Amino acid sequence: MHEPKMDLTVVEITHRDAWDRSILDAGGHPLQLWGWGEVKSTGTWTARRLHVLDGEELVGAAQILVRRLPAQFKALCHVPRGPVVVSPADDDGVRDDVESGPEGAYAGGGYGVGREPQRSAVTTAIAAWAKSTIGGVGMTLEPDWPEGTSLTLADARPSPNPILYPSTLIVDLTKDPETLMKSMSKSTRYDIRKAGRSGLDVRRVVDEETVRAVLEVYKETAERAGFALHEDAYYLAIHREMADASVLVAAFDDDGAPVAFVWCVQSASTSFELYGGINDAGRKLRANAPVKWHAMELAREAGVVRYDMNGLLNDGISEFKKSFAHHSDELVRSVDVPFSIWYSAWNSALPTAKKVVRTLRGSH
Repeated sequence: MHEPKMDLTVVEITHRDAWDRSILDAGGHPLQLWGWGEVKSTGTWTARRLHVLDGEELVGAAQILVRRLPAQFKALCHVPRGPVVVSPADDDGVRDDVESGPEGAYAGGGYGVGREPQRSAVTTAIAAWAKSTIGGVGMTLEPDWPEGTSLTLADARPSPNPILYPSTLIVDLTKDPETLMKSMSKSTRYDIRKAGRSGLDVRRVVDEETVRAVLEVYKETAERAGFALHEDAYYLAIHREMADASVLVAAFDDDGAPVAFVWCVQSASTSFELYGGINDAGRKLRANAPVKWHAMELAREAGVVRYDMNGLLNDGISEFKKSFAHHSDELVRSVDVPFSIWYSAWNSALPTAKKVVRTLRGSH
């Protein structure tokens, strides 16, 4: 087995195709794709994209979102569901942490977890680059790694202001549809089958006009539930910049109006829920479960092997998510790496810090 040298090189990548290919081949998360950085760059963030090389071999990557801060705080760095660490290949050239799935399923370079000592070396190199090149108060890392994954990183500590939630539910799409159905609650399974019998119109949305119509459903949902939304331009940027990696699925009534939706972003290995909503007509049609199930079916057909429902809390939405499986999943907690003496003041003493975190949470 090849063990990486500790003398790693960090190179900033400025070509979209090269970047996305590296993330897709390594099984990285969709929030590490180029398009997500472009979406965030429509606001107050800037994306920096790094390859970590061991000689000429790619061993890791990270898309860093940078937000400029006032005065002495300078900047804040965030790595959403990264870094992506390439899994070493064995002597036969096969990646060592990939389970076999159905024909056509993703079978590339793991899921961005890698192994030690490469994982710690890659993360250390990324943090060192960000500290010297960007600076500011520090960096928040939120990897797509299972709880218990080891990491040795100088000065790292649990983040007091996590942005993404570590408790989630990840559906294993390598299982056949019948097996997945058996894991659901009786009511969820009933709603899906009823939709199939009744001919409920559930499909992927690909045109901007229908995206705008779906956003009206989201606005109704937000008003009813009491949460804030971005301007329409932000969501249209997701549709535009994520392109084929944006998977918006909606249910429609007999008049062709959308009544429920789930919006995912998707890499080669992982589909990740961003948003969902339903209006009164959708609730009467019991459209929520059929919409989510269709999104899973599309992901499975594309060879994706993981469907991440993006967070579990103690609320009704989470109870609905949990009706799709008998388990939950825990990812590693958010990790902060301070870059300056102002780190503690930023995290604990400033209301602005809390506002930034709330804004970030609302973006996913």
